[in-house]
Amino acid sequence: MQLEEDEISIPAQFEKILESGKRAEIKEFLDDQNISDVVDLVYEFPEHEALIIANMSVHRAVNVFKLLEVLEQKSIIQELPPSYTAALLNELPADDRTDFLEELPSNAVRELIKLLDPEERRVTLSLLGYPENSIGRLMNPDYVYVYSHNTVEEVFGIIRKYGKNSEAINVIYVINQAGELLDDIRIGEFILSSPSTKVAELMDERVISLKAYDDQESASEIFKMNNRVALPVVSESNKLLGIVTIDDILWVATEEYSEDMQKMGGTQAFEEPYLDIPLLRLFRKRIPWLVVLFLGEMLTATAMAFFEDEIARAVVLALFIPLIISSGGNSGSQASTLIIQAMAVGEVYISDWWRVMRREIISGILLGTVLGIIGFLRIFVFHVVTPSLYGEHWLPLAFTLGLTLLGVVLWGTLSGSMLPILLKKMGADPAVSSAPFVATLVDVTGLIIYFSFAFMLLKGTLL
Repeated sequence: MQLEEDEISIPAQFEKILESGKRAEIKEFLDDQNISDVVDLVYEFPEHEALIIANMSVHRAVNVFKLLEVLEQKSIIQELPPSYTAALLNELPADDRTDFLEELPSNAVRELIKLLDPEERRVTLSLLGYPENSIGRLMNPDYVYVYSHNTVEEVFGIIRKYGKNSEAINVIYVINQAGELLDDIRIGEFILSSPSTKVAELMDERVISLKAYDDQESASEIFKMNNRVALPVVSESNKLLGIVTIDDILWVATEEYSEDMQKMGGTQAFEEPYLDIPLLRLFRKRIPWLVVLFLGEMLTATAMAFFEDEIARAVVLALFIPLIISSGGNSGSQASTLIIQAMAVGEVYISDWWRVMRREIISGILLGTVLGIIGFLRIFVFHVVTPSLYGEHWLPLAFTLGLTLLGVVLWGTLSGSMLPILLKKMGADPAVSSAPFVATLVDVTGLIIYFSFAFMLLKGTLL
């Protein structure tokens, strides 16, 4: 019998308990589930999402609430009774509460802040005062600090007293009487030291910290390079303000990755999940870049009009225009994607531009040579099979195509690799040199390269 119950899915069990309408059974069932399973239930039963949160202990409800999308969080807060909303918001870590509140209209924020305890209200207002996308917005003011004159025994007493409110107690922060950060010490060092050892004896003063007004993206690289789960945040005067934990940084990294992918696809960044964003807003996000790219592609038509006489005299040249355009665009998009990704993970910096250029020149020549040979062989094979197709001037035509492919692919790789670095140098987001943008640029210049080679190699014959 027990086996049969275990085989029933969690949503099915929950639906059966809902039908009974007994709150005690609902609460008991929810308390027995893993947090991740309760999150799945919220998405499975959106009409009961507030009921699910309200029938859990506040501590467990907070853990579920933190994992939900903003839209679900907003909907739940609107349905919960004020007393439970107050308990939930007060229990939320300050950084998670700030993330949620900054997504709400200002009038809703004012009303919810009134529900907070005085101390939590002070912390939240302080965090909301930092610029958007700054480290200060991620900062959690709950941490454990000690003084250099404390002994190890005293440190453990402080941890037992204040550590329960901290997200990360594996690192203890050392400050002076002015609140300035002196050092951070891993808890393992205290465990391995005698109770009478003073904190000053364990300090090496090689502390790594973040500035409250620094950009959030900069923290990700610091975390990665130093293998930390938490880092202290200080003011310009080195006063310890709070800590940032790795879970917040992973969230930032995910958001930045999604934003970069959207920009690389030729759209503005979305602030909501794709299926939740209204169609009109989705249209407004996509149309600006499409218009810009369309205007850019109009230059391709202008370039073709400029070479109209050459095309009229040698119609065969028009046959290879799609081939030239696609090869240049593909090579440019490929190089652009590689460099943007390398810059995002800290493998390439602005100062590496010359190294990147050298590598892409060599890569472009190798790639272009391969495609050029294939293009040359294409004309050669077709001429052998059907001699009348390209006529007696098939050889200079084959060289024109081969050399053009070499030039276009080389230009595409250089453009695609240098544009992200140039934009970064100008203070712009490298992701806006997206694949469509690079492809449009290379389309126009590719035609110029093509007809320049054609004019040089076919003058006096086809032209």
